[in-house]
Amino acid sequence: MSNQKKRNFQIEAFKHRVVVDPKYAEKTWSILEHAIHEIYNHNASGLSFEELYRNAYNMVLHKFGEKLYSGLVATMTAHLKEISKSIEAAQGDLFLEELNRKWNDHNKALQMIRDILMYMDRTYIPNTHKTPVHELGLNLWRDNVIHSSKIQSRLLSMLLELVHRERTGEVIDRGLMRNIIKMLMDLGSSVYQEDFEKPFLEVSAEFYMGESQKFIECCDCGDYLKKAELRLNEEIERVTHFLDVKSEVKITNVVEKEMIANHMMRLVHMENSGLVNMLLDDKYEDLGRMYNLFRRVPNGLSTIRDVMTSHLREIGKQLVTDAEKLKDPVEFVQRLLDEKDKYDSIISQAFSNDKTFQNALNSSFEYFINLNNRSPEFISLFVDDKLRKGLKGVSEEDVEIILDKVMMLFRYLQEKDVFEKYYKQHLAKRLLSGKTVSDDAERSLIVKLKTECGYQFTSKLEGMFTDMKTSQDTMQGFYASHPELTDGPTLVVQVLTTGSWPTQPSITCNLPAETSALCEKFRSYYLGTHTGRRLSWQTNMGTADIKATFGKGQKHELNVSTYQMCVLMLFNNADRLSYKEVEQATGIPASDLKRCLQSMACVKGKNVIRKEPMSKDIGEDDAFFVNDKFTSKFYKVKIGTVVAQKESEPEKQETRQRVEEDRKPQIEAAIVRIMKSRRVLDHNNIIAEVTKQLQSRFLANPTEIKKRIESLIERDFLERDNNDRKLYRYLA
Repeated sequence: MSNQKKRNFQIEAFKHRVVVDPKYAEKTWSILEHAIHEIYNHNASGLSFEELYRNAYNMVLHKFGEKLYSGLVATMTAHLKEISKSIEAAQGDLFLEELNRKWNDHNKALQMIRDILMYMDRTYIPNTHKTPVHELGLNLWRDNVIHSSKIQSRLLSMLLELVHRERTGEVIDRGLMRNIIKMLMDLGSSVYQEDFEKPFLEVSAEFYMGESQKFIECCDCGDYLKKAELRLNEEIERVTHFLDVKSEVKITNVVEKEMIANHMMRLVHMENSGLVNMLLDDKYEDLGRMYNLFRRVPNGLSTIRDVMTSHLREIGKQLVTDAEKLKDPVEFVQRLLDEKDKYDSIISQAFSNDKTFQNALNSSFEYFINLNNRSPEFISLFVDDKLRKGLKGVSEEDVEIILDKVMMLFRYLQEKDVFEKYYKQHLAKRLLSGKTVSDDAERSLIVKLKTECGYQFTSKLEGMFTDMKTSQDTMQGFYASHPELTDGPTLVVQVLTTGSWPTQPSITCNLPAETSALCEKFRSYYLGTHTGRRLSWQTNMGTADIKATFGKGQKHELNVSTYQMCVLMLFNNADRLSYKEVEQATGIPASDLKRCLQSMACVKGKNVIRKEPMSKDIGEDDAFFVNDKFTSKFYKVKIGTVVAQKESEPEKQETRQRVEEDRKPQIEAAIVRIMKSRRVLDHNNIIAEVTKQLQSRFLANPTEIKKRIESLIERDFLERDNNDRKLYRYLA
């Protein structure tokens, strides 16, 4: 290898001088200015955009950006002033068309200019914080055209005129409107808002204020709401066709305020057509329209709800206090259910199943149902009617619907324990007379009551069903041990546990010899198989089937009460009996005996005996005979007992008294539970907590709570504080 030295060359600095012709900037700008003129004059086809771009590029590169930018502003301004004059000269409807055409031309020109000056847009403008070319073009259009003194007010006036013409039914060029409004939006939100939207909203408010006044004077409520809904939909549609989407809320607010909010009270209370009339006439469509319009304005729904609640409470109060409507308890409850169905349907179909309306409905029903202290009794009577006969042939699904409706009314009751008392009595009669149409329906209702109120509420009711089943087994055992009784009269005994069934006065009567002997045999059998028990016969609750032969050999089988059987059997040994003789022979209490005789002597088609003198009422001087002329097209004839469906006043007082007595231990138990937990509590808080604990069964009376507290103090469960007499302490 040759031993040569290596040499390294490195450039430390390089200076290159470019000499620019002093007239370069003028020449280049002149070319570009000419191009801009040609673009605005629609002669751009002969231009070389590549060459123009290179000229603009070089001007920026050679530090002539300012000249290029200021020249652009001056040239565009000059052209826009000429354009402005052209637009101003347009007459009538041609004004907007000319404005739209020139705007489109300007946008096309602006796009070409921006392409030519792209390098300036990317380098010079960001470095000098100037306005980009496209935005500059929009600003110049705004300042020289839209805000021209002869264009600005004219433009606004024409736009508002077109909107007004469309509102009054004329067809306008929506495409042109859309283009002009879009132009204002492109120029910036402030331009759209200040130059159009704000005046548009003001004019709209005036328009709808006047229109609403005109409509409210000549239309009924339903028609007014239709017009308001139509106007609202028109404005929403107008926004979708040619306004800024953000204007929808603003213009709908104007319509809502002028046509709905300002007339709410007048609309709902409008005579012969307001909300109450709509509710009475089930005008679902009008109600739905009112709901949907009123929900758009502040306090709209609460206005509807308040009027509906007031109306509901008024008609409910009339219903539960009208003496005529209280005569038939079943019809009374059916009316309540019909009203509930009616308003449930209205809320579901017209009020979007609004929970606040449902709550208002529930509170209204709870208010007026409890105005009538006989509501618990009437609801129980309704159930009794349905489970005796009203549900015959009804499908299980429909039975469940009816029972659910009953439970709905039950929930409104403040005195659920009163309902329990009556329900227990009515259930007992249904079970003992075998008159219930469906054991499944009976048990289903008890399950519903148990779910609603707990086991304690239904334990005795379930015990009644248990007794009925046990009694069947007992009778099978009785006849199995006495086979000799199969040929004579048949005895069916239902053994009722005292605690489970409604307490009945133990009234004895003198049974016929045939049945008396059978009863004694059963007593011996039962007490022989059960130790420590005692039987007492409830003859007032029994029934009997009797075969009877009347004059001319007419034979019938009579289904009667035990009392009626005792009376009829007397006529086997006598043709004529006075009232006194019947009373003495049977031992039946006078009130029961009179009803018994009345049902057999005074009811057409059931008059198996006759009385002298003939009258509707039973007197103590009356005489009775077998009616040999009795006929019936039926072999089996049921003879009911004349009874009042509702309780008499003394019976009602007695039931109420029993309820009050039953409440005492419940109140005391609640007080003890609370005090055991809290140890020390003041009087007002005890009242509040006891009321809250017991409200699922009844509304506790503060006076009664105070009495129970006193009783517990006397029995050393509680004591008063030495320093504060309103403070109580629990004694363990």
